[in-house]
Amino acid sequence: MKDLARFSRGASESAAAAPASRSEAASQNLPQVQLLTISDEEAGQRIDNFLLRICKGVPKSHIYRVLRSGEVRVNKGRIDQTYRLQDGDILRVPPIRIAEKASAAVAPGAEFKILLEDNHLLIIDKPAGVAVHGGSGVSYGVIEQLRASRPDAKFLELVHRLDRDTSGVLLLAKKRSALTNRHEQIRDGLTDKRYLTLVQGDWKNARQHVKLPLHKYSTAEGERRVRVQEDGQASHTVFSLIRRYGEFALLEAELKTGRTHQIRVHLSSSGFPIVGDDKYGDFTLNKSLQKADGNRVAFKRMFLHAWRISFRHPESGETVTLKAGLPEECARFLRSLEGGAEGDLLPHNMLAGTEE
Repeated sequence: MKDLARFSRGASESAAAAPASRSEAASQNLPQVQLLTISDEEAGQRIDNFLLRICKGVPKSHIYRVLRSGEVRVNKGRIDQTYRLQDGDILRVPPIRIAEKASAAVAPGAEFKILLEDNHLLIIDKPAGVAVHGGSGVSYGVIEQLRASRPDAKFLELVHRLDRDTSGVLLLAKKRSALTNRHEQIRDGLTDKRYLTLVQGDWKNARQHVKLPLHKYSTAEGERRVRVQEDGQASHTVFSLIRRYGEFALLEAELKTGRTHQIRVHLSSSGFPIVGDDKYGDFTLNKSLQKADGNRVAFKRMFLHAWRISFRHPESGETVTLKAGLPEECARFLRSLEGGAEGDLLPHNMLAGTEE
């Protein structure tokens, strides 16, 4: 087969007269129609995310194409990509063939620094430069690598996402019930997420609320972007000044809403670009900072780090607070802005390798 993916509309459905299991579908190239019965553990997730997982190797564009065409059905009815699967749903998956080349592209197993792990959650400190999932030119990300390194895991899903160039706390669920619980807490505003970021500019206020509506769009090249727009989604970030470093300011950002690129666009639109931001930042500044200058070391990443999160544990209901200290490359850059001094750059518990 030469094509990356082929959808055989004329295949017989006789082989799928009885509902199949998800594992059976995932082990095949789906050459015939499959009828899958959704279990309690699988219920609650969006249909597009479910299909992307079981149809390994099939490009996202093809998944969304069959969803739009109506070939994917739930309980014999048409649905759109936002439909959330229910326990007992009968899902019709059309014939999908993937080329051997694509199916052979397996993510290498990898583990990351673990902040907490139990029967319900896996929480890691994601490094900068690593995508959370494959797609958009990225073959695989954190979720695919963790699944590859844990082949016996029955369930492992991202609770939320971080941009590829953002480091820090990343939550994954090991049970469907935990994923549903965490999503409910996020929707109800019961999750406290804090980021550390370095911006250029004369930041004045000790605490500042930014409420700017955000609109997602795609560039002519198909790249996802966000801009402030009057009819966009309501978005709210609270920024607190941690410390000034000459022309730069270290801020803590508290998310009140969780929009795509929210912190980056709120700061850029307010006149304070994030250091190293290659989408919304100051490109001339970023280029100059990539080279060392006197005591200042070179800095080649975006200075945005998810350093702290608080939430209620999905089983016990107790409050869990986790912290990922500022990565060494970020702390080293701050020290160099001070002329290499080893003074108190920021509160002790914000640094990597420290505990309260």
